[in-house]
Amino acid sequence: MSIRRSPRLLAASCTALALCALSACTVGPDYRGAPPVAADAIKAGAFVRAPGAGVVGTAPALNAWWRQLGDPQLDALVEAALAHNPDVHVAQARLRAARAQLMRTRADELPKVSADAAAVRMRSPDLSALSSNGNGGNTGRGPLQLYTAGLDASWEIDLFGGTRRSIEAAADEAEALDADLADTQVSLAAEVAQAYIDLRDEQQRLVLAQRSAELQQQMLTLTQQRRAHGTAADVDVERLAGQVQTTRAALVPLDQQITESLDRLAVLTGQAPGALDTELAGARPLPTLPATVPVGDAAALLRQRPDIRAAERRLASSNAQIGEHVADYFPKISLLGDLGFTAADPGHLFRKTNFSWLGVPYLQWNVLDFGRVTADVRSAQASRDEAGARYEHTVLAALEDANSALSRYGHQREHVVRLEEVDASAQRASTLMRQRYGAGVATAIDLLDTERTQFSAEQDVIAGRAQLIEDFIQLQKSLGLGWQTQAS
Repeated sequence: MSIRRSPRLLAASCTALALCALSACTVGPDYRGAPPVAADAIKAGAFVRAPGAGVVGTAPALNAWWRQLGDPQLDALVEAALAHNPDVHVAQARLRAARAQLMRTRADELPKVSADAAAVRMRSPDLSALSSNGNGGNTGRGPLQLYTAGLDASWEIDLFGGTRRSIEAAADEAEALDADLADTQVSLAAEVAQAYIDLRDEQQRLVLAQRSAELQQQMLTLTQQRRAHGTAADVDVERLAGQVQTTRAALVPLDQQITESLDRLAVLTGQAPGALDTELAGARPLPTLPATVPVGDAAALLRQRPDIRAAERRLASSNAQIGEHVADYFPKISLLGDLGFTAADPGHLFRKTNFSWLGVPYLQWNVLDFGRVTADVRSAQASRDEAGARYEHTVLAALEDANSALSRYGHQREHVVRLEEVDASAQRASTLMRQRYGAGVATAIDLLDTERTQFSAEQDVIAGRAQLIEDFIQLQKSLGLGWQTQAS
C-alpha cells in the first residue's frame, strides 16, 4: 500500500520540526559554577589555624553538634527553638513562597486553557417600523436566544528559552532561600547554646559568691569575738565587714543577669519571658566539652556553610536572569485556538453542525524596543557581577570566621589551664592562711587578701570554662553546622 504525501502535511511537519529545534535554543550565558576564591586555602588539607587549636581534621556531623556537650536540657532547648522560634517560621514561609513561585513559573511553559459558556437573550427593535416615519407602529421582534460553550487555548512557544531561564532563576532562588533557612537554624542553635552557657555560668558564680559571703561572715563573727577578748583590732573587724558587704553586693547584678538569660532562652524557644524560670531554676554544672573536636577542611566549609550556598545559588539565579532578558530581543510566537458550539436551542447545542473552531499563529516582536531590552540586559549583568562579588566576600568572610574561631578556641584552652593552676595555688594559700590565722600568727588583713585572691581565682576559672564552651559553640557556627534538611 502506498502513502500519498500531501504538500500541506509536509509543510506542517517541517514547521513543527523547525519549532522543536528552535525551542531547544536557550539564549544568554550558561552558568559554569561559582568563580574560584582563595584557591590555595581551599586546596589545603587543613585550616591555617587548626594545628594550634587541638582539633582533628575529620569531617564533622552537619547537625545536632550540641549533643556533643552531653546536656539533655540543652538538647531540649535547642530542639524547641528550632521548632517554635518565629525567625525559623519566617524563613520557612519564605521558602514555601519561593517554591510556589517556582511552580507558577514552570506552568508558563504549558498551554493555557479556559472553558466558557454563555446564554444570551435579547430583543431587537422592529427596523421596518423605525423606517415608516412613525406611522406603522412599533410592534418589535420576538426575543433572540443564543447559547454558546467552548474551550479557548493559548500557548507561547519558548523559542529562545526566555521561560526556561525564568524557571532556572526561580529554582536557584528557591534553593537560596532553602540555604537561608539553614543559616537561620545554624545561628539560632548557636544563640540558644550560648544563652544556656551564660545562664549556667551566672548561676555557678552566684553560688560561689553566696558561699564566699557565708565564709566571710563566719570570719567576721570570729574576728568580732577576738576583738571582744582584746586579740583583734577594730580595723580588722571593719575591713572584714566591708569585704562581706562587697561580696553580697555582687549578688545583685548576678541575679539580674540570670533573669535576663532565662527570659532570653524563653523567647528563643518561642515562649513568653518567665516560662522557663521553674524548669531552669537552680545551678547546674557547665556542660562537658567533647574529647575531640572534628572540623574538616576549607573545601568542606564551602559545601556545608549555608550562607556560602545561598550566595552561590543567588549568583546562579542572577546569571539565568540575563538570558531571561536577552530573549526579549527576539520575536515571540503564540498559538491561539478556540473550539466551541453555538446554537439557538440549548437542546441542539452540541450537534455536529453547530461546531466551530479557530486556530491562529500569533507573532509579536517589539522591534523598536531594543533600548529598553538592552538596559534590562545590562542591569541583569550588573546584578550578576554584584552577586559574584558577594559570593567572594561570603567565602572570604567564612574562612576568616572559621580560622578566627579556631584560634580563639585554641588559645582559650591554654588560658583555662593557666587559670586552673592559679586557682589551685590560691586554694592552697587560702588553706595555709586560715591555719595561720587560727593559730594567731597571721593578721586579718593577710587572711582577707588571701580570701580575695581565692574568690577571684575561682570566679576566673568558672568564667574561663564558660568562655571555652562558648568558643566551641562559635566554632561550630563558623563551620556552618546545626542545620536540618527541609522536605520539598
